[in-house]
Amino acid sequence: MRQAVHCSRVVSLCLVPLLPLLSSPAHARGEQQLAEAINDYRAHPQRCSRSAGRALPPLALKSSLALPIRYRGEMREALKDSGYRAVAVRSIRLVGAYDADEAFDQLARDYCAALLDNQYADIGIRRDDSEWRVVLARPLLEGHLEDRRAAGATLLAQVNAARAKPRLCGRKRFAAARPLTWSSALGAAAQGHSRSMASGNYLAHRDLDGDMPADRAWAAGYRGRQIGENIAAGQGSASKALAGWLASPGHCANLMSPMFTQVGAAYATNSRSDAGVYWTMVFGAP
Repeated sequence: MRQAVHCSRVVSLCLVPLLPLLSSPAHARGEQQLAEAINDYRAHPQRCSRSAGRALPPLALKSSLALPIRYRGEMREALKDSGYRAVAVRSIRLVGAYDADEAFDQLARDYCAALLDNQYADIGIRRDDSEWRVVLARPLLEGHLEDRRAAGATLLAQVNAARAKPRLCGRKRFAAARPLTWSSALGAAAQGHSRSMASGNYLAHRDLDGDMPADRAWAAGYRGRQIGENIAAGQGSASKALAGWLASPGHCANLMSPMFTQVGAAYATNSRSDAGVYWTMVFGAP
């Protein structure tokens, strides 16, 4: 059985242990008060030039972003260890602020642009007496990732939209191809491999048991003559995963191949893995 396999990779990170410190109830109240003051400022902003600006959504207070005051390591590594995968992060340390009002005054005076930066969705705050650490971040998965059934339907529709037009994959030109139909067996094989990669923290066509795409398709009940597989990691939506494949000549060739008539696709997540989310698309011809 012939296999056409391709993969893509995103930046990988190493695991760094993080031992968070516990906040006292009084400090926790101060952290909550500071978060509320920042969100009120974002809802009724004056831009750093003092002219009125557009209201911004509130930042969600996340305990996983509350890094220790004196932590000096790589922030994204530490956040990954706490279960938060950040694609954007900024840490601000304040000294000499004895309550939330004083801390907010420092932030508004010295870090206005950061407070009103729309790329951030979450906030973590840690206080130790008059010292504060404020962490602003945006997660890899922002709650917009479709459920698995919807993601499969999205990928099927977008693959067929791509196949409906002639396309250049690298230096190879492909004519428009017939639409693919969904195969539940290939979908099961894709789901199993995505879960394996997410839980095993790897990106490869050969899984931890040594099986290749055709082995997994056969085990899922597929009896096709040809099998192809695209994998990817780190994309926060089905559309982004497909866009990455179309931009890669080898993946694009699988997507456009007239040899394939069926497809199944799935993703799996693991917040403590290097990429956070893993995608698999399996093609077949019965």
